[in-house]
Amino acid sequence: MGQFLTLVLLLLGSTTLAGSVKIVKEKEEYLIESLGSYKKKLEPGLNFVVPFIDKVVYHNTIREKVLDIPPQTCITRDNVSITVDAVVYWRIMDMYKAFYKVENLQDAMVNLVLTQIRSEMGQLELDQTFTARTEINEILLRELDIATDPWGVKVTRVELRDIMPSKAVQDSMELQMAAERQKRANILTSEGHRDSAINSAQGDAQARLLQAEAAKKAAILQAEAEQQAIVLKAQGERQEQILKAEATAEAMKIVVERLKNDPNAHEALQFLLAQNYLEMGKEIGNSESSKVMFMDPRSMISTIEGVQSVISQNTNNSGNQQPYEPVEIDIKKIERDFNR
Repeated sequence: MGQFLTLVLLLLGSTTLAGSVKIVKEKEEYLIESLGSYKKKLEPGLNFVVPFIDKVVYHNTIREKVLDIPPQTCITRDNVSITVDAVVYWRIMDMYKAFYKVENLQDAMVNLVLTQIRSEMGQLELDQTFTARTEINEILLRELDIATDPWGVKVTRVELRDIMPSKAVQDSMELQMAAERQKRANILTSEGHRDSAINSAQGDAQARLLQAEAAKKAAILQAEAEQQAIVLKAQGERQEQILKAEATAEAMKIVVERLKNDPNAHEALQFLLAQNYLEMGKEIGNSESSKVMFMDPRSMISTIEGVQSVISQNTNNSGNQQPYEPVEIDIKKIERDFNR
C-alpha cells in the first residue's frame, strides 16, 4: 500500500513539474493568465509557470503573415460592377492587444480590408481603377495601418491582385479599344500621307533648286567659256594680223631691196599688182551670195600708177643706186583688154 502511494505521488510530482515548464520557440510569444486575469507574457526560451494556477490563454507568432482577401464585388463611381481581390502583408507587434483588444483578429482584418477596398473603389471611375492601382495600394496601406494600430497589428503592404469587370463591361471595353485602335491607325495613316506629301514637296523643291543652281553654274561656265573663246579668238586674230603685217613688211622689204638692186623688177611688180587686183574680183564673184561689183579701170590704173610712183621715189632716194627709168603703162590697152 505504501509503495502505491509513493508511485502516485511521484506521478503527480512529475506531471506538476512538466506542467510548470514552458518552452517558447523563437519569434513566438505566449500570454499567461493567473486565476482568470492576465499575468505575463512568455519570451522565447525556457519559462516556468505555477501549475494549476497559471494558464496559457493565447500564443502566436510575431513573424510577418499573408492575409488572402477573397474576391468581392464593388461598384465604381460610374456605376460599373467589378470584382476585386487583394493580398495583405501584416504582423503582430503587441500580442496583448492582438488578443485582448479584438476577438478573432484574422476575421476582423479580412472584414476591415474588404470595407476599405469597397470604399476606395466607390470613389474611382472604371478607367481609374486600372491606371491608379499603385495609388490605391498606398491609400489602403495607410488606412489599414491606422485602423489596425489599436489591435497591436502592423500592416506592411497591400496589393490589389485582380480587378475584373463584368462580362458585359469587358465586351464594351473590347469594342472601345478596337475603335480606339482603328482611330489611332487612321490618324497614323493620315499623318503618314501628310509626311509623305511634305517630303515629296520638299524633295521637288530641292530638286528644282538644284536644277536652277546647276543651270546657273552651267550658264556662268558657258559665258566664261564664250568669253575666253572670244578673248582667245581676238588674241589669235591679233597675232595673225601681226604675223601678216610682219610678213607684209618683210615682203615689202624684200621687194624694195630687189627694186634697188634690179631696175627692171618694177615691171614684175606692176604685173603682180594687176594680177592680185583681178584675183580679188574673181574671189568676190565666186562667193555664195550674188553680188554686183563695179570696177573702174581708171581706178585700177591709178592705183598701179600710185604704186609705181612710190617705187620710183624709193628708187630715186637710194644713194649710190643707179636710177631706173619708169615704164610707161599703156592705159588704153589695159582698158581695151578689160572691156573684152
